[in-house]
Amino acid sequence: MALKQHLTQKLEQRLSPQQIQLMKLLQVPTMELDQRIKQELEENPALEEGNENLDDEFGSEDDYDDNSDNERDDDFDISDYFDEDSADYKTQVSNKGRDEEEKVIPLSGEQSFQERLTEQLHLLDLTEQQFQIADTIIGNLDEAGYLKREVEAIVDDLAFSVNLIVTEKEVEDVLKIVQSLDPAGVGARDLRECLLLQIERIQGGDIVKYTAKKILEDSFEEFTKKHYDKIMKKLEIDDEDLKDAINEIIKLNPKPGGSMKEAARSIQQIIPDFMITEIDGELQLTLNGRNAPELKVSRDYQDMLRKYAEGAKGTKDDKDAFSFVKQKLDGAKWFIDAIKQRQNTLLLTMTAIMEYQKEYFQTGDETFLRPMILKDIAEKVELDISTISRVANSKYVQTGYGIFPLKYFFSESLSTESGEEVSTREVKKILSEAIENEEKRKPLTDDRLAQLLKERGYNIARRTVAKYREQLNIPVARLRKEL
Repeated sequence: MALKQHLTQKLEQRLSPQQIQLMKLLQVPTMELDQRIKQELEENPALEEGNENLDDEFGSEDDYDDNSDNERDDDFDISDYFDEDSADYKTQVSNKGRDEEEKVIPLSGEQSFQERLTEQLHLLDLTEQQFQIADTIIGNLDEAGYLKREVEAIVDDLAFSVNLIVTEKEVEDVLKIVQSLDPAGVGARDLRECLLLQIERIQGGDIVKYTAKKILEDSFEEFTKKHYDKIMKKLEIDDEDLKDAINEIIKLNPKPGGSMKEAARSIQQIIPDFMITEIDGELQLTLNGRNAPELKVSRDYQDMLRKYAEGAKGTKDDKDAFSFVKQKLDGAKWFIDAIKQRQNTLLLTMTAIMEYQKEYFQTGDETFLRPMILKDIAEKVELDISTISRVANSKYVQTGYGIFPLKYFFSESLSTESGEEVSTREVKKILSEAIENEEKRKPLTDDRLAQLLKERGYNIARRTVAKYREQLNIPVARLRKEL
């Protein structure tokens, strides 16, 4: 087979390093931007904090080509050091895949739920076998504090893992010991047992708590389905007795393990990325820049570049040194430009959202929220929808009516009988108010809610009402019934 040589022409689209930097930075909220900048400062010695004018200190690549002081040849090109078939950005980033990234494993400074229970075990007078069984049971508890595994399976675990042969009764007896630990309700196998364990600890001689216990023991299914008439008939009690007993049950914790986990969890702090204020009737938008310090390119590295450029065609070490310094300087400039472009893109996008939802930002009334989707803002600012999506992701805005995520202002549209387009959020607000003001003894059904909306000009089907109700995390009418 003869070898042939021929020319081919192809068109490729490659992302520049600055575009890659920008896409990543757009998704970063203000709270994380500071860490991202510190990371870049640590990794790139050519990048420094400061507010000097970048253009005055660091000119373009052409400036170095034309500078007579560095005595560089006009035909010198840094691309000579790289493979022509590879994209420039591949020399600037790690070629590892997502699964190969080095990740730091966070270490928790708090005791885990299981560790706290095990600590209580050491205070009890248990045999070595009982302790081993209890420790295995605790290790099988889920985050809510429930034991979801069968006793038979735990018996098998003990036999195979630690060579301990026990009976199901021995495991049941130790399980009762675990259920006596704090918090009350831990080690239960279902919600009914969890609530019973808690009510038994606080019952004493209180008749109300005794009634609550009887409801959980004998009428739990009726209680979960809110069939109150059946409970009153079965236990021979009146409305007031049932109401008092239910109030006691409501006070109990359905997730005892979760309570300890929440107590140990640090509270997440939200730092708004934008602030909207109203001055003399006009809305003013500012970008929270406290976590975005001014950056500049190191003057020392610029001087090094000029120095190494003089020997760029000398030894291999000179070429490598020049390549390294230029790579760091380019990386610093790309990062600075990406930060600036990020701020400009954020301001441009948020300004468009503020103008689109101007009536809401001036009044704080949800009914003034206009239907708005990503495409509406993308067309307004002439950017891609994916860019708007990145801006809206994990970003918050502080207004005179509270702090809201940007996604809060995006909603689908709905047409009224008059043909006017309104936001689905407006419909949801009306639904919430109707349910909040309903008579709790006779809650509004989805059919009745659909009828109320139709009377107000919103022609919505019952199944759509049910969908909006579920999105608002509001249960069905039967489960909202109260005495």
